[in-house]
Amino acid sequence: MSISIPPLPTNKNLQWTTTADGDPRGYIQPGTLRELWFHTGTACNLSCPFCLEGSKPGDSRLQQPTLEELRPYMDEAVKLGVEQFSFTGGEPYVNKEFSMILGYALEHRPALVLTNGTLPIRKRMDEVLALRDKPHDVRFRISFDYPDAAEHDASRGAGNFDLALQTLHDLHAAGFQVSIARLAKKDEDTQAIDRAYTAQFKKAGVPEDTLIVAFPEFLPPNSHPGGVPHITENCMRTYHSEESRADFMCGFSRMVVKSDGDIRVYACTLVDDDPLYDLGSDLSESMKIRIRLGHHRCFSCFAYGASCSEGKG
Repeated sequence: MSISIPPLPTNKNLQWTTTADGDPRGYIQPGTLRELWFHTGTACNLSCPFCLEGSKPGDSRLQQPTLEELRPYMDEAVKLGVEQFSFTGGEPYVNKEFSMILGYALEHRPALVLTNGTLPIRKRMDEVLALRDKPHDVRFRISFDYPDAAEHDASRGAGNFDLALQTLHDLHAAGFQVSIARLAKKDEDTQAIDRAYTAQFKKAGVPEDTLIVAFPEFLPPNSHPGGVPHITENCMRTYHSEESRADFMCGFSRMVVKSDGDIRVYACTLVDDDPLYDLGSDLSESMKIRIRLGHHRCFSCFAYGASCSEGKG
């Protein structure tokens, strides 16, 4: 696999290494690749207005990769000692090759799949059930923005809460490990919200302690919100230890995307809208690049420990 990491122009180098105030920008020094994410494309059957990927039916900001395009990255990741493959979108099951892609991944490592739990995965449930025969396990994380069906469906469409709840039940009943993702509101009563989800878990017949992964508002792609604090090297020394820095996803994971017809490696799952975080096409080389924390979503990781990862099953 050829190395393709062209040097950034001088002005971009400055943007990468320093803040707008001229201070050295905070960074994460990568360690060992433990998790490799694959973006299945920004096409989705839903059009959620808050989607951090801007996904919708027919969207092609990021294209749908094929198994042939992703297989070399899986093979290389295995050689690098990767512990888990993870998949996000868009909606992965909109990609016609996704079952083959996931099936190949499970021949080598456990996997995590992020899905909205609606019609695309339900139409291919036979393919999902066949995954139980693979050497490694797959887990599914289903999006439930809110524990209230009406509030959830206001963005995702009428009936999709109940559809996703049925999928949660069906996957658990089939023996798959499940979790959910939700949106976190500012100044929320987290315990009360968790109790509301517990009631839905009972309804779906899944364990009451099913993992809930809460995410702050990440804003749509190419957003440039004002007022987000700059993360400097001094910030990282003051507020983070060596141990806490090791929990940043850009230290142990990468994401493979298909953009403008090419397969590229990005620093993490949250920064694929910024070409500064395009680390080239070589997975091994990408793990040698010090990741500067300049994207507005980096502040969520810095301040709240936001992570798309769950770790190995």
